[in-house]
Amino acid sequence: MSRPQVRACLVAALLLLLAGLFTLRGFLPALAWAVIFAIGVWPMFERMAHRWPRHRRGLLPASVVVALLLVFVLPVALVAVPVAEEMRAAVRWVEQARQSGVPPPRFLTGLPFGDRLVAFWQGELGQPGQISKLAGHAANGGLAQAGRHVGAEIVHRLVLLGFTLLALFFLLRDAEEVAEQLRIASRRAFGAAGENVGLQMLRSVHGTVNGLVLVGLGEGGLLGVAYWAAGVPHPTLFGMVTALLAMVPLGAPIAFCAAGAVLLASGKAVAAVVVVVLGFVVTFVADHFLRPALIGGATRLPFIWVLLGILGGVEAWGLVGLFLGPAIMAALILLWREWVGAQKGPINPRPVELRSARRARLSREGG
Repeated sequence: MSRPQVRACLVAALLLLLAGLFTLRGFLPALAWAVIFAIGVWPMFERMAHRWPRHRRGLLPASVVVALLLVFVLPVALVAVPVAEEMRAAVRWVEQARQSGVPPPRFLTGLPFGDRLVAFWQGELGQPGQISKLAGHAANGGLAQAGRHVGAEIVHRLVLLGFTLLALFFLLRDAEEVAEQLRIASRRAFGAAGENVGLQMLRSVHGTVNGLVLVGLGEGGLLGVAYWAAGVPHPTLFGMVTALLAMVPLGAPIAFCAAGAVLLASGKAVAAVVVVVLGFVVTFVADHFLRPALIGGATRLPFIWVLLGILGGVEAWGLVGLFLGPAIMAALILLWREWVGAQKGPINPRPVELRSARRARLSREGG
């Protein structure tokens, strides 16, 4: 094949790649999450496949997908039951308010200009039918539009979750073939350095999954015990929600601050303060010590780059950046170490530069 033909083939392949990415742009997050889940569960799946080799391409991938589906569905179901009960109570209250109006609360009379506030309340909400007018204004305004937007977003997320689990099934089923093809492609495109960078990124993603999931479960379990001891209603549910939110940086405070607010509303101010303070202490230790140690230990990534990779990845890529950010940082640090001679690799087979510079510096200091 002549050089112009090779160039034309490369251009055509690049255009096809761009067209494929454009076609799949709406499902790229689902594919990214499927890859992350596959890397995270791969050690467990490999042990299961070694024990039951006959089910490697059917039952085992389906079992992992069903287990992950339960991880997502079970907390939602536990939350949906009390929410549905509250919604039924809210519907009954609205119906009663529509028929007889909403009486003004007693504390209004003790406020400055309380008589005027009570009169205003009676005119706007105290009369039968007034609540229906307010509901009509809300339906015609931005509230209904916001509700439709939220509903559409929920449906979109559910569709992406379905495609994520479907892609995960095929990734686990054909994992060995996919891994071998990626290894061959990286070697053909970038040589041994490409394979090294790919392995480093895989180790980083696996360490990030362990750091986020295991630490999040630990935070949820510890704070769940604190919720139970402090008297928070439904401590198991609050603990599960805390565990899920703790997998996201700065997510756990939403849960334990909500638990503190529930305690404060029930008159347990001291218990609320203890729960919130304990939550911040646990979150600080987990986010600044345990999580970076688990993530950085897999790739010898320094603490500062782990933290910047997580936070910068979330800001740049959304939730998938939790895993993509540390992986990018791990690849960059690997390339830098090989480039400056701190580590042996395809870019620098003999890491002698830093050792020579270190010897020269020590000799100068000794002299």
